[in-house]
Amino acid sequence: EELNLDILPGLPDQDDYFLLKWLRARCFDLQKSEAMIRKHVQFRKLMDAEHVQEWQAPEVIQKYMAGGTCGFDLDGSPIWYEMIGHLDAKGLLFSATKQDFIKRKFQDCERTRGTCSEQTQKLGRKIETVTIICDAEGLGLKHLWKPGIDMYGELISLLEDNYPESLKRIFIIKAPRLFPVAFNLVKHLLSEDTRKKMVVLGANWKEILHNHIDPSEIPVHYGGTRTDPDGDPKCQSMLCYGGDVPRKYFVCDQVKQQYEHSVAVNRGSSQQLEYEILSPGCVLRWQFVSEGADIGFGIYLKTKAGLRQHAGEMTEVCPTRRCNAHLVPEDGSLTCTDAGTYVLRFDNTYSYIHSKKVNYTVEILLPDKKSEEGNKFSTLALPKSVLPL
Repeated sequence: EELNLDILPGLPDQDDYFLLKWLRARCFDLQKSEAMIRKHVQFRKLMDAEHVQEWQAPEVIQKYMAGGTCGFDLDGSPIWYEMIGHLDAKGLLFSATKQDFIKRKFQDCERTRGTCSEQTQKLGRKIETVTIICDAEGLGLKHLWKPGIDMYGELISLLEDNYPESLKRIFIIKAPRLFPVAFNLVKHLLSEDTRKKMVVLGANWKEILHNHIDPSEIPVHYGGTRTDPDGDPKCQSMLCYGGDVPRKYFVCDQVKQQYEHSVAVNRGSSQQLEYEILSPGCVLRWQFVSEGADIGFGIYLKTKAGLRQHAGEMTEVCPTRRCNAHLVPEDGSLTCTDAGTYVLRFDNTYSYIHSKKVNYTVEILLPDKKSEEGNKFSTLALPKSVLPL
């Protein structure tokens, strides 16, 4: 009753079971729990949660982003399969943007949350957790590629921050000798509670799985009896096994984008691009590449007109995140709910060695008042000012 939030309508559920997850995740600290929920609501808005199931991921992600849901454990919880050893991280990151991966993972999480709700209705008891089977076969040195590890870390953080207390257990099977090294690179992103739920199984992994999951719910490929209707033992109608991404998908080799502007971001500093939005409903759209290394990117709304402000003095609209824009062009858009001066901030404060050059194009899409469909026309936007900090 004390956790009475004005943002409850922005949550997918408002019952006690759902709210208790957030309280448990922050050891029943009301202030921390509320802050966590507010960030989640902001994230759902950023991901356009209401329409995320209508979104179509790029073809390369649909075909080569390994994983999927198949079957239920003995308690009725859905089972998610993660084939980390089959993942071509470099090929995927050469072929799609980081935002595409984040949105796809959010889409998967929302589908799984929906499956839990369906199971709750079907079984007449609360189903709110997921069992994960992590297939580490094939994990090798190529999977230690830093941008790939960073991307995987961001996806882990997405789960930890937005789906607390949703994990029942993680079974890691067919782990090679390299697995402890790879795990050490991401374990700091996992909560202690999550780490306690991880179990690395040995040669008898099939037997252990059968203690928790009926064989009829496990694909033949993983020691069960389940197949697709056509007899496929891998159940590939539900599970994607990844594989090497063909070079035809590589955006870096195919796209030679012409950018309108460029800016130098010195080591240990940032650059701010200001754009004046005269009325709510306008859309900011951007695309950029960095040369040589990644670059931080975030969007802010100035709180004082005419004055140069640091990031901490402005209203955060899109949190700063590090983008692998040196590997694949980064693009995105934002519907501006308020008029004012928006700041696109390129952040290099974390790098004390390398300066960066960023090539970019920014457009302001203006609502067409005459069109009932809400069609928009665009204007190439010149920054109001470029401010180094």
